[in-house]
Amino acid sequence: MAQQNSISKSDKSFEEHQSQTPKEKVVLAYSGGLDTSVCIKWLIENYNLDVVAVVGDVGQEHQGLEAVKAKALASGALDCLVVDMRQAFVEEYLKPALAANALYENKYPLVSALSRPLICKHLVDVAHKVGASYIAHGCTGKGNDQVRFESSILMLDPTLTILAPVRDWDLHSREEEMMWATEHGISVPTTQASPYSIDDNLWGRAIECGVLEDPWAEPPADIYTMTTSPQDAPDQPTYLSISFEAGVPCALDDIEMSYLKIIEKVNIIAGENGFGRLDMIENRLVGVKSRECYECPAALTIITAHKALEDLCLERNVLHHKLALEQLWANCVYDGQWFSPLKEALDAFMAHTQQCLTGTIMLKLYKGSCTVVGRKSAYSLYDFGLATYGLDDKFDQKAAAGFIELHALSCKVWAKNRLEMGADMHPLSSKVDTVCEFENNN
Repeated sequence: MAQQNSISKSDKSFEEHQSQTPKEKVVLAYSGGLDTSVCIKWLIENYNLDVVAVVGDVGQEHQGLEAVKAKALASGALDCLVVDMRQAFVEEYLKPALAANALYENKYPLVSALSRPLICKHLVDVAHKVGASYIAHGCTGKGNDQVRFESSILMLDPTLTILAPVRDWDLHSREEEMMWATEHGISVPTTQASPYSIDDNLWGRAIECGVLEDPWAEPPADIYTMTTSPQDAPDQPTYLSISFEAGVPCALDDIEMSYLKIIEKVNIIAGENGFGRLDMIENRLVGVKSRECYECPAALTIITAHKALEDLCLERNVLHHKLALEQLWANCVYDGQWFSPLKEALDAFMAHTQQCLTGTIMLKLYKGSCTVVGRKSAYSLYDFGLATYGLDDKFDQKAAAGFIELHALSCKVWAKNRLEMGADMHPLSSKVDTVCEFENNN
């Protein structure tokens, strides 16, 4: 019996020691949405870790981030840090994105992909400060963000261990996830009636899930919060001028203001005119096609103006090659390669092209459309004397004959050789002619 008591005391002492020993820490990228809300409780229960949540203000819609912090603490987080990242987001991420006219698949202005590396920088910084060995995110196993978070973190500090609870748990649907949250007393904004997954920042808003997963279904009106329906937009057009200095917006309608303030104002102006909606089938990095809806009034408006100024000011070959590199830049960022050497090299090229990109673009916003209607710049390469067909024409049209002769010389030599050899020079054309003849006869 004495031996039994001794063992009991030993076990009790061990348990007390365990309870007094500080737990290891994990830094969680926290938004207050369904996935990350469930993650806090999950990490505590399944990994026995103290959770330090990090909330980044990148210009998203919210009712107060202090309320998000309170929710994280109520869910069991050891601490929750709210970080205002807006200015850094504009200066370090949106400026390079605009220089590259970043549009993934020539449509999507990389809303979420641009904020992820910034958030990751802060996650790594916080991990270093609190002595955490782990960083966690709330991304699913079939989305792009898991790649962006993990690639960025590994490039910033490859010694950290990354946890992805949503990939690991046994909840197989958002409906099950919502039930689990309710059972564990976790308040989440997502409901069965409105099951959308939303991510937003200064540059726009991404909406998916629910009825949107049916590519034939028209998006319900309630998914949009930044843009007026084009049919309900004003019946008169709104004219807006955006001025740039070295490729960066610096004024609206000749009123100087910061790039951040310009984005905020253009979001309102373009949104009120119904411009900025995207409904697209997108090719995710993991190989899945997904139906994505976006609202990006400021991003698409500013990129439209920026491209118009480049048309005016960049030399032809620079502009043509830049178009191809813009797609490569967008692919890099979409694929989570923000901190990669290729992306940094492309940044250097893009920055070089912006040196003389100073001028003003006039836009016409009307019922869901945005049209460039005016351009001016001291660095304009548009020469009226060369372009006009009027009396002020300075172009030597006689020089064109020699130019064409040299321009076509290589193909002319090729054509002469093939004709002499009796080769079929245009087999596709002959097939088309045969098909046309067959269709005419029938």
